[in-house]
Amino acid sequence: MTLDAFNAGFTDEPGYLDYGRVGPLATVAAEETLAFTQVLQRARHGSLDAINEQDARLRDAVAALTGVPADRVVAQPNTTQGLMHAMFGLTGTVLLSADEFPSIPIAAVRAQEALHAVQPLWLETDHGKVTPGGIREQLEHNVAAVAVSLVDSRTGYLCDLEGIRQVIGDRLLIVDAIQGFGVVDAPWETADVVVSGGQKWCRAGWGTGFMALSDRALERLTPVFSGFSATEEAEPWGHVPPPAPDARAYRVTNPDPIAEARFAATLEEIAATGVETINAAVAENVSAAIELADEFAIPVASSRDERERAGIVVLEPPADQVTVLSASLHNHGVTASTRLGTVRLSVHSATSTETLDMLRAAFVSYGSAATY
Repeated sequence: MTLDAFNAGFTDEPGYLDYGRVGPLATVAAEETLAFTQVLQRARHGSLDAINEQDARLRDAVAALTGVPADRVVAQPNTTQGLMHAMFGLTGTVLLSADEFPSIPIAAVRAQEALHAVQPLWLETDHGKVTPGGIREQLEHNVAAVAVSLVDSRTGYLCDLEGIRQVIGDRLLIVDAIQGFGVVDAPWETADVVVSGGQKWCRAGWGTGFMALSDRALERLTPVFSGFSATEEAEPWGHVPPPAPDARAYRVTNPDPIAEARFAATLEEIAATGVETINAAVAENVSAAIELADEFAIPVASSRDERERAGIVVLEPPADQVTVLSASLHNHGVTASTRLGTVRLSVHSATSTETLDMLRAAFVSYGSAATY
């Protein structure tokens, strides 16, 4: 699949730069949703078999992108539930930053409070960056796992998974991948738990996600929230069998097959296009956004190094000008996120010249207002 064909599936309006919050549905995701909704609506004889095939389809699609065998992949309704599975399943100390997106630290603390089996150890970071060097300095002998975001949602920093793996040895590495999955060609084989939702960069909508587990993770984690569909029996009447020995153990109930269908469809398109190809286009558009910010002397807080960035550009104007910048973006039809004194632009492969022109116009207005 060519990049042009992939980008043709973006139908969001010009000015959209907020994929880090939510990606507007890909055309193929919308089409799959409509098609399977109509199948379910009519329930023609034999038609529901196709719906039941979507779980295997999704697991195969995740396997194709991560290299993790399909039997070690399980559908999740969102990233957070997968992280909760991982944290509640741990025994021992988990090293993590309190500055991670709240899904990670809250899952760790809730697990500690409920089961007293996991103990969070709070990592001191380099301005929010979780680095191999920082982990090395604070890695205690009793640490059983390290949890990190592939891409930090506030700083846009792309962490070094290979470097972290070298530092932590055979400890579990838990990765919240949602801010990069689909646009970052990450070394997934270095992680033990990869969790992602599909509503951001994959553009598959809410209710989509997966959890991929290494053999080491399956051996060391306990499937605490393991429902009736997580056994090796289809319907275990009259007795309670143990959880399945593979990733199915981390199912609470049967997944939503229509959500699986639209997520699988987007992942299949990503695989057909190539993550490296998509990543190169994203990198080019990120550079264009940074160059515009530089032209108008708007400080860029996120990394300029392509090795440390994905699709997020973080702008940090003077504190008294944040509202002015946000208003200028809004008035020129640019959709972005403002939080904690920064403005976050999320750029994708299909970000158009028209969108960048709208961004430039917003910066012109901001420059005028900030000056006078």
